[in-house]
Amino acid sequence: MLEELRTLVLFAEEGSIQKVARRLPLTQPAVTRQMQRLEDMLGTTLLDRRQKPPRLTAAGLEVLTRAKDILASVEALKSSAADAEPQGVLRVGLAHGLSDASVAGAVAGAAVPFPRISLRLKTGWSAELIEQFERGQLDMAIVLRPAGHQGSEVLGTERLCIIAQAGAHLTDARGPTPWVLSPEPCDARQTLLSGLGGERHRLIVAAEIQDPAMQMEWVRRGHGLGLMPLRLAARGLPDGLARVDLEGVDLSLQVVALRSPHLNRLAKVVEAIARTVGEAIRIEA
Repeated sequence: MLEELRTLVLFAEEGSIQKVARRLPLTQPAVTRQMQRLEDMLGTTLLDRRQKPPRLTAAGLEVLTRAKDILASVEALKSSAADAEPQGVLRVGLAHGLSDASVAGAVAGAAVPFPRISLRLKTGWSAELIEQFERGQLDMAIVLRPAGHQGSEVLGTERLCIIAQAGAHLTDARGPTPWVLSPEPCDARQTLLSGLGGERHRLIVAAEIQDPAMQMEWVRRGHGLGLMPLRLAARGLPDGLARVDLEGVDLSLQVVALRSPHLNRLAKVVEAIARTVGEAIRIEA
């Protein structure tokens, strides 16, 4: 009924169906149908159609006064809801590859200005988080997608680098070299496989370890090559590790934010999280 009430108010301002149609914009028959629907809903005649152009009847003038009050109340309610302090539970999913201290700190910092928010933060592989998001189990998901991914909000680029035992003599990481990687469906592992030639290249996996610190220890002991975000490696590698340059191989992923269309006032918190995570990635890239 709100649309019909708005059309009635516009008619009172413009004085003709034609002018109302131009402002909405709608066709003249569509405006006429809206006015007829409102008359049917209220059970009264709002327009005196004997006059050219039609004029509001006495009932129409009374409804007009109330329509203005209703529409003003609706706008005030919308403004109040938009300005209200966010509160409630916010469920956020964060890809395993982004669950390091810097990104975690960005998320925590973004939540500080919203003390009435209860954050439910979980980590997982991107494919799992996307599925949970689509089922409505998450309000927001920050995931990793292949470079060039289209159709989502990109917060930044996560570049990976290859690491090895310091002093190891490597001829070519593309060859039959053992790797220490996270289990499937690890986003970094899929990117590595794609960068090395896709299904044509078979990775030799010396160990599957999900914990990043344990991965680094296995690499340091010479069990194989590993992967880590370049933004973290740029701050300095632990003793016993060194970067391996692999020319011509793109090991980058896009950091993508998925947002529920039903966030309402929680949208302010989600926007803050997206912004701070994007800044953390750009600063350290």
